[in-house]
Parts: sequence; structure tokens; C-alpha cells
Amino acid sequence: MTRSDLVELLSAQFPQLAHRDAELSVKTILDTLAQALDDGYRVEIRGFGSFSVSHRPARIGRNPRSGEQVAVPEKRVPHFKPGKTLRELVDHHAAAAQTTASKDRAAG
Repeated sequence: MTRSDLVELLSAQFPQLAHRDAELSVKTILDTLAQALDDGYRVEIRGFGSFSVSHRPARIGRNPRSGEQVAVPEKRVPHFKPGKTLRELVDHHAAAAQTTASKDRAAG
């Protein structure tokens, strides 16, 4: 799902919300989340998951083509950890799809 898909879904689900307002809402939420991570905060959305920033120290890597050693600088990278509710929802749907596929193969 893309950002524009999310805006379309919100506009369709809430007819009283203008498309422009739905777009502004999504943009504001994502910008605020990104700014909080940039400021070093951890963002938790109950039932969905948490976003945090991980630190990767500098290291010596290798160029895969030449095998030459390359210095890789330290960096901060965003990390997402899904919440229990989201993990169970995704797992439940995956298990249901697998069960349906097994039944279809057995019947076919």
C-alpha cells in the first residue's frame, strides 16, 4: 500500500473528510513520526508496533566485485518491531491462506 492508496482509503471510509484533508492528515502523521525518530525518540503505536533508531558502528566492509576493503561509516537506521496484535493478525491470515491452499491441492 502506498501513501496515495492510504489517502484514497481514508477518503472513501470517511466521506465527511475531504481528499485534501485526508492527504494532509497522512502527511502530518508520517512527518511527525519521522521527526520524532530524527530527534532520537522511540515511537510506539499500541497494537501495531514500535519504531526506533538503531546505531550501526563504523566497520571495514568489502566491495563484492573487486574484493577490495572499504571503510563503511557509522550510521543511524530506523528499525520497526511489530506489536503482538499485528504479528498475530498477519500469522493468522497466513495460516488460513495456507490451510485453504492445502485443501485446494488435496481436492484437485
